[in-house]
Amino acid sequence: MTAPNVLVIKCGGSTATEPAALCSDVAGFVADGQPVIIVHGGSSDIERLATQLRVPMRRLISPDGLSARYTDAATLEVVTLALAGAVQPRLVAALQAAGVPAAGLTGLDGALLRARRRQTQRTMVRGRQMVVRGDLSGRITTVNTGLLQCLLGAGIVPVICPPALAEDGTPVNADSDRVAAAVAGAVPTASLVLLTGAPGVLADPADSSSVLPSCTMPRHGPPPQLGGGIGVKLIAAREALTAGVPEVFIADGRAARPVHRALAGHGTKVLLAPPAEAVA
Repeated sequence: MTAPNVLVIKCGGSTATEPAALCSDVAGFVADGQPVIIVHGGSSDIERLATQLRVPMRRLISPDGLSARYTDAATLEVVTLALAGAVQPRLVAALQAAGVPAAGLTGLDGALLRARRRQTQRTMVRGRQMVVRGDLSGRITTVNTGLLQCLLGAGIVPVICPPALAEDGTPVNADSDRVAAAVAGAVPTASLVLLTGAPGVLADPADSSSVLPSCTMPRHGPPPQLGGGIGVKLIAAREALTAGVPEVFIADGRAARPVHRALAGHGTKVLLAPPAEAVA
C-alpha cells in the first residue's frame, strides 16, 4: 500500500508559545497514519532574546513593500539561540506530551536545508532604493529529503527551523514560511498549512471578519496583500504551488484544532493564477 503524502505545517512564534492545541491536532493526524512535518519560526522569542542580549534588530523593506529581518552575525546567533534553543525544544516537548514522537532539526543538521546566500539586497530607505550588503540570509535551494523520509518512515515527526547551510558551509538565516514552502515542494505533499495569528488573508486588514475564502496569487510580482507579514506567506504559498504542492492554506493558528479547521475551509485557500497563455 502506498504511504500517504505528507502534511506540512508551518507554525509561527505565537503558535509555538502555546502549542498544546496544535500538538493535540497533530496527534490526531499521526494516529490516523498521516505523516506530518512541522516547520516553525519564532519572531517573538527572537525579539525577546535580542532585547535581553542588547542586540539591535533591523528590518529591510523591499521595493515591493515586503519586510525582512536583516541578519548580521549577532542577529544570526540570536535567531539560532531563540529557534533551536527555546522554541523548538518547547514544541518538541509538547508533541511528546501529546503522544507524538518528534525530532527537532535545524537546517544544519544532516545538511537538511541548503541555501544560496544573498550577496546583495535592495531596500527602501527614506523613499530611496538602496543596496545592502553583508546580509547573512539566503533562499533554500535543496532539501535533504532522504533524512526526512528516514524519520517519517520511523514514525517520527520532523520539527524544522532555520538556519540553513550556505554554499561555503556557513550558516545563514532563512524565512521560515519559505522554508516550509521549500520542504513541501521537495517531498510528496498532500497539503501545506501556514498557520498565523490572523483568521486568514483579510480583505480589510483592520477587520478580522473579512476573511477571504480564497486568494489568487499572480505568478510573478508582489502579492495582493502585504501587511502584518501576510505578504511573505503569500510568496511562500506561490513558491509551494509552483513546486507542485496540490493545495496551500493560510489559517488561524490560535484556534482549537487549527489544522483540521484550515483543511475544512476555515481560513484562506491560496490559488495560483493561470499561465498567461491560458488567459489569452
